[in-house]
Amino acid sequence: MTTEATPPPTSASPTARQVWTRSRGVALALVLLLTGAALLALLRSEARHGALDPRSAEPSGSRALAELLADHGVSTRVVTTLAEARAATNRSTTLLVAAPDLLTGRQQRNLQSSTADTGGRTVLVAPGTWSVETLAPGITAALATSRDSTLDPDCALPAAQRAGRADTGGIRYTTTRPDAEECYPSNRLATLVRLPDPTGDGDTVVLGAPDILHNDRLDEQGNASLALQLLGSRPHLVWYLPSLSDPSAADQDETRGFFDLIPSGWLWGTLQLFVAATLAALWRARRLGPLVPERLPVAIRASETAEGRARLYRKANARDRAATVLRSATRTRLAPLVGVPVSQAHTPETLVPALSAHLADGQSPHLLLFGPPPADDTGLIALADRLDALEREVRRP
Repeated sequence: MTTEATPPPTSASPTARQVWTRSRGVALALVLLLTGAALLALLRSEARHGALDPRSAEPSGSRALAELLADHGVSTRVVTTLAEARAATNRSTTLLVAAPDLLTGRQQRNLQSSTADTGGRTVLVAPGTWSVETLAPGITAALATSRDSTLDPDCALPAAQRAGRADTGGIRYTTTRPDAEECYPSNRLATLVRLPDPTGDGDTVVLGAPDILHNDRLDEQGNASLALQLLGSRPHLVWYLPSLSDPSAADQDETRGFFDLIPSGWLWGTLQLFVAATLAALWRARRLGPLVPERLPVAIRASETAEGRARLYRKANARDRAATVLRSATRTRLAPLVGVPVSQAHTPETLVPALSAHLADGQSPHLLLFGPPPADDTGLIALADRLDALEREVRRP
């Protein structure tokens, strides 16, 4: 019993070791990327668990604030549906909306209509462009956020003056209401805005960042004082944590587009990166000069070049290009043999008559040297064989 030996790999066929050597860097990068993504998702999931929840004792929770409010006689009730939040709003209630941007357009309008003219207070925590204009008419969110997190009050609001410096730095706001009180400015844009109700005793407070409500930031600066004054002005506090499982979230007449889901800071950052990339491209383009020919650092065997080009032609199904190269090379070699200058080797009127005189059968090689490209790989191979046979016949003494 005989076994057939496996032919050695050609220069164009890399071995398994070569494939691994070339691809191990990419594989390692993919492994590191997936591992980092998994760790980041795990850390973010842990960090977001119970965020701004008055029942949570985690650093991002708000249990410490709820207990301080309870010591001052303010009861805290957690609700997760729009119906509960609307039913609880009245003159003796402060409604805190923990994540206004999670509300749909219809939910925002229903909530705003329920809180208007009730005499109570509504506190919106870090509302973005998507929600602030509906929940607090007259206020607009700026594209860029505050650089500093700790800011001075710089306003006449009594709660802000008593609290002093606080960690309100985050989303910045502008307002067209002349009766609005703008506090804790960053680059002349406020991070806390109070809109009084023109027809009653109620008001709406827009807070640019949730830091003063977190357990781990409550004892810093004047955060505790500001939070207690904003949320303790009424005997009852309704803490609204919007949920995607709320039935009212599915009953909407409009959908949010892709760009509505992107935070404003990302859009501003993307614009800055685009401008920086454009300037860098212009800077590098000025440094480009004329092409400078260089010698190859290593010698490449002719067989490797031929095999590599052939594989590229085959991969691209470029039979017409391959046939053109074969015919051109054959014509260049045959022209000196039949007394035709190389400069006229590709002119059928000059090459074909001189070549026919050297052929024994007297047939015209015009179709072979200047014909159409083959239709398939078999025709291309047959063309190469016929060109070799023609050249051998001309060279025969």
